[in-house]
Amino acid sequence: MKIYLTLFLLASFLFSNGQDTVEVADNTIKIGSVKEELFYYGFAEGDQLIFSFSELKGKSIKEVEIIELPNSSKFMTFKTDFLGEKIIKINKTGAYKFRFYNSSISNRICQFNIKRIPSSNETKNFNTTVYWKTEYDTTHYTVQERYVIRKDTAIQNITNQVAKIHSSTNANGNKTTFNFALPKNTVSWSYYVGVNQAGQIAFQNATKELSEKAAPLVSKIPGYGPLAALALGSTSYIAQIQKGEDIDFFIVDNQNVNLFASGQQFRYIKKGKVINDFSQMKSPLKGNFHFCLLNDNAVTGVTVTVKVTAITVNTIWGTRTVNKMKIKSRKVAYLEK
Repeated sequence: MKIYLTLFLLASFLFSNGQDTVEVADNTIKIGSVKEELFYYGFAEGDQLIFSFSELKGKSIKEVEIIELPNSSKFMTFKTDFLGEKIIKINKTGAYKFRFYNSSISNRICQFNIKRIPSSNETKNFNTTVYWKTEYDTTHYTVQERYVIRKDTAIQNITNQVAKIHSSTNANGNKTTFNFALPKNTVSWSYYVGVNQAGQIAFQNATKELSEKAAPLVSKIPGYGPLAALALGSTSYIAQIQKGEDIDFFIVDNQNVNLFASGQQFRYIKKGKVINDFSQMKSPLKGNFHFCLLNDNAVTGVTVTVKVTAITVNTIWGTRTVNKMKIKSRKVAYLEK
């Protein structure tokens, strides 16, 4: 290692005394495990680039390379720990990259020296500093893009059932169920449960009041009524009944309707013990469901009205050609004149 270093320094001394050289760099660097170190310097046309290298502990380094930017390799050596003065003729003014790659798991301590012999007095004071600027490359292209032409809102009255529910002591049983399926693209739905004639009258009164008070344009929408207004978040005019026979109701999915029927524990989406009840539902919005009705009155049977209305929104899509552009940035080396 001492012999290499002595030869390296002696060769540099002899050469510098015999030529009109200008020192560009004289660096000692540590290259980490499996790491690469890069250095950039500029040279003028006609220069002679003089490069020397040594690893101070006598350990080899995987790659040493000199590249004329952007990508023209001018010199490369492998697995070396010492390189005497390598002279490269510079054919055109430009920036050069000096690349040192250590593939070992241990660090390398390296020394490199770079000089230049100018071709004339005019380039003796040439600025070897490499500067960087950002340039942008723009690519124009087209894509086919889907877009919304319109959204069609529809009202679907999907259940309107009336059933007799026997008393709890009746041999025919005191339970019944209604199934209903929410249509595709349901965004909201509502229900009404009413017991006996009072429940029916409450809904009829709401229908009449809505037709009298709703805006003429809204009231003419097919299927628009108290439940549609309720599902849309508007005033439904349905009144809550305070006196009369009541009913236990549950809204369940397919997995729980049989459990209800057999008297086992079951899960429900909504329940109530009511004379009449109504609500807007924002969830669930798809699937098959059931109204489960239970009359716990030991003597009196009841008649129950069940209504369900859904609001659907069908989106109509189109395709159009859209012009787009992609901007990619890159760092570009340059020399100051």
